[in-house]
Amino acid sequence: MTMHLEGPWLTTTGKRKGRQKFRNADEARKARELEESWKALQKKWGIEAEDRRRRRAMSAEAYVPPKLQHRQTEHVPSLPFTAGVCVKSEQKVYTGTKVKGIGTLHKSNAVPIFSDEEAVDIAKMRR
Repeated sequence: MTMHLEGPWLTTTGKRKGRQKFRNADEARKARELEESWKALQKKWGIEAEDRRRRRAMSAEAYVPPKLQHRQTEHVPSLPFTAGVCVKSEQKVYTGTKVKGIGTLHKSNAVPIFSDEEAVDIAKMRR
């Protein structure tokens, strides 16, 4: 795979819009009036955007990560070892006479075989 240079439309740094251009002088005048009325409204209510952002940033407290909480329970001692020696249990082996064997029905599906008829049926099944 080769690397390609992409155009300026994929930039992550240049997000400023730049100077706004208008179709004619009438639209430019309306936009200026609208901007002035918006700033007057903000000033009327005491909300200058830049001052508000600056005040908020200056009044914010510095982030302090929380301290780790440890369990406050007292130490509980273990009981002394009172059991005997652990020995390996005997392996479980089938000693009955009902199951004649284990057949494979499909792929690795193990099936118990109880009679000769079942063994013949499993052998005749399609694979």
